[in-house]
Amino acid sequence: MKRIFIALAVLLSVQVADAQVKTPSEAKKAVESAEAASQNPKKAEKVATWMKLAKAYVDAYDAPAGNAWVGAGQQELKLLMGSEKPSATENVTLAGEPYTKEVYAEKNLYFNAAGVLSMIEVTKPVFADALDRAYNAYQSAYKVDIKHSKTKDIVAGIKNVSSKYLNEGMNAYMFGDMKKASSLFAQAASVVAGEPVNEVDTTATYNAGFTAWMSKDYASAKEYFDTCIGAGYFEDGEVYAKLADCQLNLADTTAAKTTLENGFEAFPQNQSILIGLINYYISSGDEPDRLFALLDKAKENEPNNASLYYVEGNIHKELGHIEEAVASYNKSYEIDNNYAFGLIGIGILYYEQALELQEKAQNEFDDAKYTALVEQFETALKNAIDPFEKAFTVSKDESIKVSIAEYLKNIYYRFRDQDQKYADGYKKYDAVVASGRAQ
Repeated sequence: MKRIFIALAVLLSVQVADAQVKTPSEAKKAVESAEAASQNPKKAEKVATWMKLAKAYVDAYDAPAGNAWVGAGQQELKLLMGSEKPSATENVTLAGEPYTKEVYAEKNLYFNAAGVLSMIEVTKPVFADALDRAYNAYQSAYKVDIKHSKTKDIVAGIKNVSSKYLNEGMNAYMFGDMKKASSLFAQAASVVAGEPVNEVDTTATYNAGFTAWMSKDYASAKEYFDTCIGAGYFEDGEVYAKLADCQLNLADTTAAKTTLENGFEAFPQNQSILIGLINYYISSGDEPDRLFALLDKAKENEPNNASLYYVEGNIHKELGHIEEAVASYNKSYEIDNNYAFGLIGIGILYYEQALELQEKAQNEFDDAKYTALVEQFETALKNAIDPFEKAFTVSKDESIKVSIAEYLKNIYYRFRDQDQKYADGYKKYDAVVASGRAQ
């Protein structure tokens, strides 16, 4: 799962394996009994009456899952579920990942490739709105708890309801229903926002915003992202980038520019913000000097931060300032000889330049011009070798080294018949790529 799932927290509602779980019919009877008690005027004045009703609805919500819980092993559940067997089993793909789906009378269980239960989909709930009713019962308990002697228990109960809404939102996300997911995430945030919890659930709020953004409901997404920023939740700057995109889609370009600039000041290394600013200045026709002014301010605060010069190189690259980009990338390496990204930036710049020249050559019918373009193509490729080689040596991250090796392998393959050193280089980096391990 990609970046989005880094921000979307997977909340595991783990049940104790040997806990007494009510059957759906038992859970329904318990709710009916608790509901009857809540209708009694005298009992309705007692906190315990509403707490019992709230718990009954939560139990009813949980009942169809039976003894299954997220995080359990497939073989483990076979033993615990006893005679309860799936009526069908099939292989499915959710959010780009393979799962095994087991179909039961009241639920579907989804196991990941490791055989661990990742999701429970209830197909026959005892009550369709059990969580809504549980929350309302907790609110009734809070209203009659004049002495606030049970506030702690009520808060815990409401937070439990919120976590279940969050899980439901995750299920909807996995099934690709972004509108439903956003609504459920918003509900998870809403139930804890008011009395007596009074908390901003930034995870649920961000998830609600992200899925609203995914479904192009920009007005709702904007509201959620605004709440995140107000609560000091930024997701490494992604909140600013997404908020600005919502504002642009709502035709508020002035607000989008301000959001991007504020985000850039706080998170100058965030690529989404950087690309958003560059696209804004290019599309608006405004001078991009403001970008460099913001970056200069950041460099004044952190003059030895090599990554800021790397970002500066990226800006120059996107604006087509090749020499300036190379100079900024080199500066990042000069400041910190252990920082490989400036070198990688130079290598990629020349590599991409070579690909553009190659495409031009392939579309050129004039022999002389074709030959000239091929020579420029090969020069650009060779220019990428030295920075990539240095980056491979400098980098301590094996996955990055393997990625660099992929570039070098392709370059050396092109020139393997020109010189033995190129043939040796190809052999070396082909082995790295094949093994996935840096030698």
